[in-house]
Amino acid sequence: MLEIVVKTENWERHVRVSAEELAGLVRRIGGDGDRFLVIQRIPDLPDVFAQVWHKAGGDYTLEHRDGAADRHFQAMADGPEAVIAAITGWARQEAAWEAGLAWSLLDMGPAREVPPLDLDEDEHAELERRVREVLVGGYASRAELAELAEEYPVTEDRRPVSREQAEVLADRLWLERVAEQATWRGETDPERLTRAFTALQEAGITARENFTCCRSCGQSEIGGEGGPDARGFVYFHTQCTDSAAAGHGLTLLYGGFDGSSATTAAIGHEVVAAMEAVGLHTEWDHDPGRAITITPLDWRRRLVG
Repeated sequence: MLEIVVKTENWERHVRVSAEELAGLVRRIGGDGDRFLVIQRIPDLPDVFAQVWHKAGGDYTLEHRDGAADRHFQAMADGPEAVIAAITGWARQEAAWEAGLAWSLLDMGPAREVPPLDLDEDEHAELERRVREVLVGGYASRAELAELAEEYPVTEDRRPVSREQAEVLADRLWLERVAEQATWRGETDPERLTRAFTALQEAGITARENFTCCRSCGQSEIGGEGGPDARGFVYFHTQCTDSAAAGHGLTLLYGGFDGSSATTAAIGHEVVAAMEAVGLHTEWDHDPGRAITITPLDWRRRLVG
């Protein structure tokens, strides 16, 4: 699999696609509402991307950017195969991947200067604390972190952080986390958790990570997530994620779709077994009215973007 995320004009998001799947997406574009792809690395890096635009009957426009505005290039191709070769090489970070096309520098104009944040020390510290908390949770994209940074300090009569300032802050903290995770080795606890959730999903239990904002919303919405054959559910919401990221373990909420205590208890046992199968320790007293807690838990979730 390629360590990339591919986004389409029609709002699809494809994570860690194969080379064959990437080629299929390139060959597919051209129709109304489906004329471009944006490809980002995993983890996403600010101003590092490739993108391709194509309208049926015309050439393909391919761009890539490697950081600064003076590293933004464009090339044209008359068919999909040259584009596929180039972006597959880009995704694999192969040497001389761009050699098959004639690239020209795009003039993006002067970079806009972003003024420093106009916040007092306590406000600035609180803003960074909240953005870091969500960042360490590991589910937010750079764009979502920037939106959080812009909106978090807003009051009825004051909006102290501009979108550009929020993006600068989010990108700085994001890159710090990317550097930190580069030192991690082996499978992390959140990756074990994802393996367990995948196994539960395949066994007929609707399993969702970081699902909704709270228990009330989760309980009201989880029924709409399950397929016709789903027997029950397990999920944790964003407040659970925040708690796990802060080192307090992870609370899992579960139940049966028939509403019976017996089914809920059975689902609970399956959840515990799935967690233990991937090496995660749980605490649960077998009471279907009580949540399951994964503890201890080393919450190091790798960023995607």
